[in-house]
Amino acid sequence: MADNADIATDLMERRMQAALSNRLALRIPNPDPECEDCGQEIPKARRDALPWATTCIECQGIREQRGKHVR
Repeated sequence: MADNADIATDLMERRMQAALSNRLALRIPNPDPECEDCGQEIPKARRDALPWATTCIECQGIREQRGKHVR
C-alpha cells in the first residue's frame, strides 16, 4: 500500500511528463490558422512570430488574465 509521499511523487512525475510532452507539442507549427477559443483566424504576423500559437492575441490575453486570478 502506497503512502501519501509515494502518491504525491507519482502525481508530480505524471504532471511533469505531461508538461514536457506539451512543451514539445507546442514547438510543432500549428497547421490550423483558427483560434481554438473564438474560431477567428489567427493573424499572419502572430503565426509568423509563433508558429505553434493556437489562439489569437485577444484570447491569449484572456487566458493569461484568468491564470493570474486562479493562482
